[in-house]
Amino acid sequence: MSYVDQGMSRGRVWAIVTVAILHALLAYAFVSGLAYKFIKEATEDLKAFDVKETPPPPPEEPPPPPPEQPTSPPLTAVPSPLVRPSPPIPAAVPLPPQPPQPLPRPPAPVPQPPPPPPPVRTVPPQRARANLNSYFSTDDYPAAALRGNDQGTTGFSLTIGPNGRVTECSVTSSSGSSALDQATCRILRSRARYTPARDATGNPTSGRDSGRVTWRLPAD
Repeated sequence: MSYVDQGMSRGRVWAIVTVAILHALLAYAFVSGLAYKFIKEATEDLKAFDVKETPPPPPEEPPPPPPEQPTSPPLTAVPSPLVRPSPPIPAAVPLPPQPPQPLPRPPAPVPQPPPPPPPVRTVPPQRARANLNSYFSTDDYPAAALRGNDQGTTGFSLTIGPNGRVTECSVTSSSGSSALDQATCRILRSRARYTPARDATGNPTSGRDSGRVTWRLPAD
C-alpha cells in the first residue's frame, strides 16, 4: 500500500467518526428536550423580527387625452350638371270670351220668431165704484111726488158695463111712490159713471152694484 492510499483511508475514517458523533449529539438533544427548546426560541425570534414591507408607489395618473381635432368631411367630387337645351315656348292660344257670370243672390233673411206675449198680469177682481148720492138733488124731485107729498127710500140693483155706464136698473124695494122709484132708475141710467170692475187679468169687465136713495120733500 502506498502513502496516498493510507492518507485517503484515514480521512474516510475521520469523516465516519465525525458523522457518528453528530448523530449521537442530535439523538441526545431530542431525548433531553434541548432540540425542542432550540426550535421554539428560533420560532419566537422569527415572530419578533417584523419585516415591514415597503408600500408600493402610488399609481401614476394617466396623461390627459389630446384635444379632439375637428375632422373635415372628405372632399367629394361634385359632377357638373348637364346643360340641356330648353324646349321652345309654345305660342299663347287666345281663350274664347266667357259669358258674364250672374252675381250670387244674397241669402234669404231668416224669419225672426215673434216676441213672446207679455206676462199675464194677475190682480184681484175689483167692484165698480161710484158716489151715487152726488147724482141726486132737490131739483130732481118729481112734480107728481111733490103734488102728492110723496117721500121715502127706494132700493135698487144696477148692472154696469165694461165702460162704466149703467146698462140695467131694477127696483128692489119701493119707496111707496112709483114716481120716486121711476125717477131713481132714470137718473142712475143717465148720470151714473162707474170705475168699471176688473177681472183677474186686470181687464175691464161687467159688474153689479146696489144701493138705496132716500127722497125727502124739500123744505119751504
